[in-house]
Amino acid sequence: MMRQLLHKTLKIFAWFLGGLILLFLLISYGKDPERITYGVTLSKYYAEELGLPWRDVFVAVLDELKVKKLRLIAYWPMVEPERGSFDFADLDWELSEAKKRNAGVILVVGRRVPRWPECHTPRWAQGLSWDEQKAELRLYLATVVERYKTHDEIVYWQVENEPFLSVFAKEHCGLLDQDFLREEIGLVRGIDPKRPVLVTDSGNLGLWSGAWRAGDAFGTSVYLYLWNPEIGEVKSFYLPSFYKAKKNLMTLAHGFKPSMLIELSLEPWLLEPTVNAPLEIQLDRMGIDKFHEVIGFARRAGFDEQYLWGAEWWYYMRGNGHPEFWEAAKDLFAET
Repeated sequence: MMRQLLHKTLKIFAWFLGGLILLFLLISYGKDPERITYGVTLSKYYAEELGLPWRDVFVAVLDELKVKKLRLIAYWPMVEPERGSFDFADLDWELSEAKKRNAGVILVVGRRVPRWPECHTPRWAQGLSWDEQKAELRLYLATVVERYKTHDEIVYWQVENEPFLSVFAKEHCGLLDQDFLREEIGLVRGIDPKRPVLVTDSGNLGLWSGAWRAGDAFGTSVYLYLWNPEIGEVKSFYLPSFYKAKKNLMTLAHGFKPSMLIELSLEPWLLEPTVNAPLEIQLDRMGIDKFHEVIGFARRAGFDEQYLWGAEWWYYMRGNGHPEFWEAAKDLFAET
């Protein structure tokens, strides 16, 4: 009797497991894109952290790599270094250089934007209460969007960066204020109703649902190699089909939206400033073989628009005797 019961239980479990596998195969179905267009994220702050002349990096990315899609960042401390006093010289220059070369731009606005420490707050605002900061953020957002809403080179506004990823950088960002995120998106749409809003979420850790529903378009990230101080290198166990499955589930649950891989990591994951890390450690965590592996992985993830993360580091490595990353990127952009 017990043997029959055990046999029946195992049979039910096998059918259940088989059903789950079949369901995953169905929802992860999707052809790989025939052609992928690539862009890059460029950060003035990160280039300066690497000790690089940031405008030289910017021009080299446009003229040597021939990049035609950029994600640029309207850092709050950069455009409002003093309370109520705005300085758009650097951002004006970036957008002007992009426009000269017919490059399309995703312009990121908000407090939580790309590059560590994730949330970028001007010194003058750091001692303010959250309610007071929100009042200042409204002014900053309105000023930036009003200034650039007529710029044809801007394709999307990105509002905040991975705002639903509360587990990361909590010490700098705190918990997500969802009501204020909705207010930010509404403010941007109110000033510039014709241009779509992009909202992003982590590919490794995010659930995607909140970001998918919040914006007009969706972006996600892929980090294949990470580093943990306790256990060392961690390679993501997700397959490319995992991203196809999540995208298909979001489409079924919330409807179709344009989606893109907004952050494909092609630089080493470090726990210290890059300039302090020995080159051998940097090359161990992102050598040219891993570089090509990550590109190959992303080709099968189902996104036909992909923004690469690490162009400043490729430039930095070229100046330190390792031009292979820059040259590989040049070959990649020549395909698009």
